Amino acid sequence: MDSDLYPDLAAAGSLAAALEQRAAELGTDLTVVPGEWGPLVSAGIASSVPERKPLSVHIGAESRWFGVSGWIHGVELITGTTSDLADVVRAGVAWGQGRSLRELRAGLSFLRSSKSAEAYERGPAAVVELQWRTMREQAAEEPGFTGFGELVEAAHAESRLRQLYVFSSHWTLGFSSCTGFPFHNEVAIVPSHRGSPFRVKRHPLSDGVLGEASTAEEAVALAVRHLPTDLGPAVAGTAEQDE
Repeated sequence: MDSDLYPDLAAAGSLAAALEQRAAELGTDLTVVPGEWGPLVSAGIASSVPERKPLSVHIGAESRWFGVSGWIHGVELITGTTSDLADVVRAGVAWGQGRSLRELRAGLSFLRSSKSAEAYERGPAAVVELQWRTMREQAAEEPGFTGFGELVEAAHAESRLRQLYVFSSHWTLGFSSCTGFPFHNEVAIVPSHRGSPFRVKRHPLSDGVLGEASTAEEAVALAVRHLPTDLGPAVAGTAEQDE
């Protein structure tokens, strides 16, 4: 930590202590918890909403700024940077109270959220719908990779896959029964490329192949046969919550 950039943190002894002192000066209460990179440069501000992770706070190395990030169920809802520690305290309080994204952004202009975060507030079905729309747009932007585009469209046409959260890893389509990361992988399909067959796998990064197919439609049908029979629409959460 550069004491010239962060004299307040240097005087307090750590970012965590500086946050507590600034909160006291503002006349507000917050609970500071350990950060990911040690107390000098990182900290967390606890939330009273059980599903919300502590607001993560860290500092910049070459210029003065504080970065914040708020996560819930494996989805980053809010992020932003500011040079004012008081802004961080106010963000931590608002996050911990369960304020909506609109309320957070209205009260603190340095905060921003993604389309995925906004969809999260509407429910897992909205997240899945947005992710499929984004994936189809991505496929349309790759006209030279016909196997990928064919696979995305064939998978979207299948209702049992369309209800799952779709993602790609090295062009392999993965299908998750939860919308947060780490995902709960149900099945994955590798697109055809330069004459290779479509391949169905259990996980995008696994070596094992469940089967091969010559067309995207056949690969999708094969993938569906490997889904649990009672599998429903993707839900909010992560694979870790199932453990």
